[in-house]
Amino acid sequence: MGHTMRSCLIGMRMGREIGLGTEDLSALYYALLLKDAGCSGNASRMAALFGSDDNEVKARMKLVDWHQRLRLAYHTAKNVARGQSLFKRVKQFFAIARTEHMTRDLITLRCERGAAIAKRLGFPAPTARAIRSLDEHWSGLGYSEGLSGEDIPLLARIANLSQTVEAFHAAEGVNAAMAMVRDRRESWFDPALVDVVLSWRNDHAWWNELRRDDVTALVLAEEPADRVRFVDDDGLNEVARAFADIIDAKSPFTFEHSRRVADYAVAMGRAQSFNEEQLRRLYRAGLLHDIGKLGVSNRILDKPGPLDAAEREAMERHPANSFSILERVSAFRDFAWTAALHHEKLDGSGYPYGVTGDKLDGNARCLVVADIYDALTTDRPYRAGMTNEAAFALIDADRGTRLCETTVDALREVVGRNV
Repeated sequence: MGHTMRSCLIGMRMGREIGLGTEDLSALYYALLLKDAGCSGNASRMAALFGSDDNEVKARMKLVDWHQRLRLAYHTAKNVARGQSLFKRVKQFFAIARTEHMTRDLITLRCERGAAIAKRLGFPAPTARAIRSLDEHWSGLGYSEGLSGEDIPLLARIANLSQTVEAFHAAEGVNAAMAMVRDRRESWFDPALVDVVLSWRNDHAWWNELRRDDVTALVLAEEPADRVRFVDDDGLNEVARAFADIIDAKSPFTFEHSRRVADYAVAMGRAQSFNEEQLRRLYRAGLLHDIGKLGVSNRILDKPGPLDAAEREAMERHPANSFSILERVSAFRDFAWTAALHHEKLDGSGYPYGVTGDKLDGNARCLVVADIYDALTTDRPYRAGMTNEAAFALIDADRGTRLCETTVDALREVVGRNV
């Protein structure tokens, strides 16, 4: 939590101290905030390769120097098939060892997706280039193109150093971060930038500020005041659509799930004569209802069998995580609660809050039914997608008890089938 925000503060300080102009600082600011936008795209493969929680593996492997092959192999072995038998762990390790270009492919996927998202949202080309080249190393041994030295975009050099400093500072403190920076000077990092960071060693007040629980205000203050971006309603919808694609990239089983849920929900709202303001909020809630799943391991999301108690508990936290994320964004606050209700039921048997029908407004009821319908009619890791007839048989069984009758009828009208 907070890695990206703290990386932004580190990078922006670096940018100011080397004398970047306002335009470059603005491009850097957004690159630092969007640098991991493509991470969800490699999560499923990472979980499958390591046989472990992809979120935990990524956090641990951030601290490993990939240039030291023996150390890399050691940490890879530590992180494969965690909690499983020795046989399983050895088998998983050798599966990774036999996977050609694994690291390059995973990083390329992440960086290309992230750069594409930045372009799509209208950020300047230097922002996209910085994200695309995020994991290039000064020595030329990084990924994905093997750029070296000053051929690596300056903003990418800053961002890579910033994110690595943050990871070590958060995990092990200032001394560890400084030692890492010295060790990787001229291998991972631009030596001139390293010298800037090393000069901060005794700025204890600043390092302590980075450890604050909430650094949002500090990050907002870093945005170049004369280059603040404003978007209208259409622009905000595009932001929501872009993040819906980030969410759905987390698992191959959720491809375009969020867009379909949003479209179904809005169509159901129109069938019930909701006003345009309701529909606007409903559309965005549908696009972003599963944003809390970004924190759920793909070992759970992609599991082909039943979830155990701990896995189900982790899965059932995701609507609350969605709420905690969305409510922090002022433009999304008016639909954050609706988004968080997408697994609730009229009789209080849903999760995570167990709210009852009197607390579920029309938008929430539409979102619940739309999410169920799309989940039933698309492939999941534990079953193939159902026909409309089979899906409506299950939905109708809950009509009027757990699901709103009017909303179910609106869905039937929307899909245009007499089932």
